[in-house]
Amino acid sequence: MDHDSSKVCVYFDGACASCVRDRNNYIRLAGKSSQKVCWVDITGKEKELHALGIDPHQALTELHVKIENKNQPAIILRELDAYVALMKRTYWLRPLAWIIVLPIVRPVLSRLYHYLVCKRLKKSQRI
Repeated sequence: MDHDSSKVCVYFDGACASCVRDRNNYIRLAGKSSQKVCWVDITGKEKELHALGIDPHQALTELHVKIENKNQPAIILRELDAYVALMKRTYWLRPLAWIIVLPIVRPVLSRLYHYLVCKRLKKSQRI
């Protein structure tokens, strides 16, 4: 996948302070390449998410990234696949992306990720 020519949209929970903080950290680390990433706050956008084929509840519990390349259909990645695709676009985060996909690391991180997200959403009474 050619990272320079692909268009990327990240669907994130703008009502989540840590999600906004993560977005800001990514923008800071990515530098100029962050300008090639479109950030979409999913708060209150259930119809738009359905139109994209994204379940709104799943969008709250997992990061979603849409990647569009010329002459190819758009693909939507979710959860750790979305994070990895986003990290691979940034020089400073690329090594972390390679670690995440390791067979032993990936399932552990996936469980931890879902646990922390559900804990955050229950604490804020959003699920």
